[in-house]
Amino acid sequence: MTIRHALNQAAAALSSISDTPRLDAELLMAHALGVTREQLLFQHLDAAEPPAFAALLARRVVHEPIAYITGSRAFWTIELLVGPAVLIPRPDSETLIEAALAHFTARPPATILDLGTGPGTLLLAALSEWPDAHGLGIDASDQALDFARRNAAALGLTDRARFQLGDWASGLEARFDLILANPPYIGTAESLPRDVAEHEPAAALYAGADGLDDYRILIPQLRARLAPDGVAILEIGATQAGAVTALLEAEGFAVALARDLAGHPRAMIAT
Repeated sequence: MTIRHALNQAAAALSSISDTPRLDAELLMAHALGVTREQLLFQHLDAAEPPAFAALLARRVVHEPIAYITGSRAFWTIELLVGPAVLIPRPDSETLIEAALAHFTARPPATILDLGTGPGTLLLAALSEWPDAHGLGIDASDQALDFARRNAAALGLTDRARFQLGDWASGLEARFDLILANPPYIGTAESLPRDVAEHEPAAALYAGADGLDDYRILIPQLRARLAPDGVAILEIGATQAGAVTALLEAEGFAVALARDLAGHPRAMIAT
């Protein structure tokens, strides 16, 4: 069977479980071939289907996320290694990097703190924008920190990015120009797609009945960790702007909202 034909069949098989069945099929096929998706589409469509493709497709059919199958995910301008121990980076989180760039127009941040760094997503994306900045990523998972360190090495950022085990900002003494955080914010009773609920780590998703438990811990820690004129930018769920704003204002912050590309509330900017 040609790759062209195999892609058509795979997209049909995935149509009931994915919003992007053709894209999924192409990404899996490119991974099976060891080429980029662009190379696949321009150079390989009439070649024979590679033997590895069927096994990759079988994993996707049972809702395993594409990023876990291929072992990587693009975020902002960087590529990150990922696996089942870490939350998969999502385009919505790029809103935090956009908000940070908009805030630091007059001067770049020199120091960056990423709370709940996972595979280093926000910290490494930010450091890629500001080549003179240094940063620290904190996570409660040793496995996540292993991915973060591997990603820093792959991106040539080991001299500017440090990672350590921790409980949000507890125990830290340094102050930072920019604090980024994408904490768990899903309520425990909320339903999630099978790709997420059955595969991504629950500790990185759920935060109590209302999804606010981790904000209640980390927000009171922020002021002491911010440098003068610093900013904290937190990701939120699309319905949480009011609740998180109230938590931030109770700590004396002025708060602004940033929306994602779909127009949903996505980041709180606290100064």
